[in-house]
Amino acid sequence: MSTLEAKSRLYVALDVGSLGDAIALMNPLREIGCGVKIGKQLFTVAGPAAVEAAHDRGLKVFLDLKFHDIPSTVEGAARSAVQLGVQMFNVHCSGGFTMMFAAATGASEGAESAKIERPLVLGVTVLTSRGYADYVQEGLAPELNEDAPERIGKEWVRDCVLRYTTLTRDVGLDGVIASPQEVGSLRQAWEAGALVIPGVRPGGKKVKGEDQARTGTPTTVIQAGGDRTYLVVGRPITQAVDKAAAAQAIVDEIEAATT
Repeated sequence: MSTLEAKSRLYVALDVGSLGDAIALMNPLREIGCGVKIGKQLFTVAGPAAVEAAHDRGLKVFLDLKFHDIPSTVEGAARSAVQLGVQMFNVHCSGGFTMMFAAATGASEGAESAKIERPLVLGVTVLTSRGYADYVQEGLAPELNEDAPERIGKEWVRDCVLRYTTLTRDVGLDGVIASPQEVGSLRQAWEAGALVIPGVRPGGKKVKGEDQARTGTPTTVIQAGGDRTYLVVGRPITQAVDKAAAAQAIVDEIEAATT
């Protein structure tokens, strides 16, 4: 049995271009009691007002800005993220050990100064939109011959995710962000880490404008990840006619998978 309520494990991605559009998505989610993800598109146009609007509606916030810069800049950004009162935010693992350590330091100092609990600081491993072919195209991985099984490429990406996960754990962050395909391996590698999983597709169905290469269903993700596993779901909810019903259906699926 999970120690987290099912509704606390769902974050709805508000990938829209105005605060008004974001609020229109937040309002039907109030009755669900889930969280929302505020990323670059919304934060660039609305800034902290988007976070405030979510809090006004009782919604927890995952600030998805993927900080990736020199350590001192990321440390300051982490401190500022804490002051917004978000539940979690993230940095790119590819920024390296020193940058990630600076993020952890900034978050801890910001929380101590504000006398609040430190939010979860997460490392972004490999974006869910990327697959082995992308690394081959960029000259970062060897090209496989046509007879090579598909699993070789998947295992190569999984190994990248796991190496970043080890770095994230060792530097003192709280968890990682990865695709549904790596959840089982991640949980074996880091039993206590928080896993935040985007690319979740109820029923495995594709959505309009699909750009996720490595996806999975709520049930498979929760069963593989166990406790401290969170789902980020966007278009299956935000493109639905009845957004509250779509969100509640995923919460119900999470509940069934945990029991």
